[in-house]
Amino acid sequence: MSIEIKKSIKPVLYKKALKILERKVENLHNGIGKELIWFLEHESIFTSGINFNEKDVIDNKIKILRTNRGGKITWHGPGQLICYFVIDLNKRNKDIRNFVIRIENSIIESLKELKISSFSDRKNIGIWIENKNKIEKIAAIGIKVKKWIAFHGFSLNINNEMDEYEKIIPCGIKDRGVTSLNKIGQFKKEKIIQILKKNLIRNLNY
Repeated sequence: MSIEIKKSIKPVLYKKALKILERKVENLHNGIGKELIWFLEHESIFTSGINFNEKDVIDNKIKILRTNRGGKITWHGPGQLICYFVIDLNKRNKDIRNFVIRIENSIIESLKELKISSFSDRKNIGIWIENKNKIEKIAAIGIKVKKWIAFHGFSLNINNEMDEYEKIIPCGIKDRGVTSLNKIGQFKKEKIIQILKKNLIRNLNY
């Protein structure tokens, strides 16, 4: 299967990215164009998914953009790698669970190549690491399926500041923390993108 790989150098406005994804979904549904994997960064923004709970907001001064993705509330911003995709599940037996597992495995396998042990959790979606006896989220996943085309994607914390997470209960999970790769070691974003691209292409060509 042919998947277009796109990488944006400058930060992309969140609303603009959503419009591009929605248009890509419509095009794929109409048999136009290729599937997509898109690496980018956003400027600082809080977004909520369809399972959002007002109780997960600690700082009531923040502005929240409501979206149609899965999940609850999260933050995106500089230093955090975003990977969006538009993948046609009509060609993949219309199995959402299998698709999510393949996304999770792509992240886990990529982190393993960086000598980082991580895991998924059926109850708390995302990718987690155990650091100094604490379980912390390193990657958040939010997926929407429309006309059996999966889109939105995941974020991976690389060298972003963690202060913004203190204004919310990320993904509505109170008893676990959030971390970033630069708290573990020094990692280059370009290398991470190359590893993720390789593993995503391999896992999504099924």
